[in-house]
Amino acid sequence: MKKTIVLYPGLFASHFVPMMQLADVLLDEGYAVAVALIDLTLDQDAALSSAADRVAVAKPSLAIHRLPRIHDPPTVAETGEPLLWYFEVVKRYNERLREFLRSLPPPTVHAVVIDAPSVAALDVAREIGVPAYTFYAANASAAAVFFQLPWFPRATAAGDGDGQPRRSFKDLGDAPVEFRGVPPMPASYLMREALLDPDTEIYKAMMEAMRRNAEDADGVLVNTFASLEPRAVEALRGPQLLPPAAAGGERRTPPPVYCVGPLVAAGTEGEDKKHECVAWLDTQPDRSVVFLCFGSIGAVTHSAEQIRNIAAGLWSSGHRFLWVVRAPLPVGSDGERLFDPRADADLDALLPAGFLEGTEGRGLVVKHWAPQVEVLRHRATGAFVTHCGWNSALEGITAGMPMLCWPMYAEQKMNKVVMVEEVGDGDRGRGEAQGKGGGAQGCRRRSL
Repeated sequence: MKKTIVLYPGLFASHFVPMMQLADVLLDEGYAVAVALIDLTLDQDAALSSAADRVAVAKPSLAIHRLPRIHDPPTVAETGEPLLWYFEVVKRYNERLREFLRSLPPPTVHAVVIDAPSVAALDVAREIGVPAYTFYAANASAAAVFFQLPWFPRATAAGDGDGQPRRSFKDLGDAPVEFRGVPPMPASYLMREALLDPDTEIYKAMMEAMRRNAEDADGVLVNTFASLEPRAVEALRGPQLLPPAAAGGERRTPPPVYCVGPLVAAGTEGEDKKHECVAWLDTQPDRSVVFLCFGSIGAVTHSAEQIRNIAAGLWSSGHRFLWVVRAPLPVGSDGERLFDPRADADLDALLPAGFLEGTEGRGLVVKHWAPQVEVLRHRATGAFVTHCGWNSALEGITAGMPMLCWPMYAEQKMNKVVMVEEVGDGDRGRGEAQGKGGGAQGCRRRSL
């Protein structure tokens, strides 16, 4: 009987997709693979639900099990923060995961692979006696930062000579911080939660999750390859990454780190016919089209003003483009909708008057989604304007595509540093998503 590896994806489509590519690798290695899914009727990520449905059709060799829904699931409104909501959902689903793992024949369960934010599930694997590995959909550089963050506030900013520890990262502003294995970067490039007051519940919960990933897992799988990020991989595997457990004590030892990337989907997997945008690319000259796409949830962080500014830059540039547009969330929307990809957009209301007519022939606007891997590998695509999500970055890197970086949220500003300074496959955009649209002007003059 084959050994079974159980994959436990989290609640982000951007984490689910590469984990399903990992499933293909494990199947090729001769393992049986079971996927345990948290009930997707929680309706927090329509993109995740859609991706799970596609995988069920495209990968019949995977044993996909949807864990029974828990009673009275938490809401973002109750927890006050999307990430706290995430942690609470995973914690409450531990009993369902425990039941599922115990239902499998004990000799066959070889290991459990847990999405890194779902770190509470490590308790279940430990209780049952199954080796548990955490999976980082992010890059090795981000993993190195996350491993060090729980202890880093005790240190000072790079170049700060007063020797006094800072209370929090937010106090550092744009002062550079240095982590082992990563180029110096402004403290403001860290995740939003890391910039909050250390006394807040979300800050404490995030740091505890990062600490557990760095100390409690039996191993860590990272979606990268060693030659892409040699400095970060060396740091993750080195003895100096974590501080001593106590003054004068032995140094903490991080778990073994395995590079399992690049986990990039095949461009046409599960698709029976050519997407309209690919057919349009077929009519364009080689390397002539700029592709703009901002991830499965990234578009919700663009304001209507920024979308209009992007359109203005594209219109005045005179260059060919393919642009994936989603409607922004209404001003004042609560965090409950953060992960909703907003499947439709009223282009006539959202874009400047005359834009679609004025760019007809040289530009194409697609609502909601495009087959990104296929677009990036198409002969007509010449540049990629990206939000710097790591899946998109890897897809651009493996396609050999020059990229203009416009990071928005999570670890994407850190990704920009890696892409520009380590990998050398990205260009810094002017401005960030939360600004007044400066990045769009960067599109006009730098990329186009």
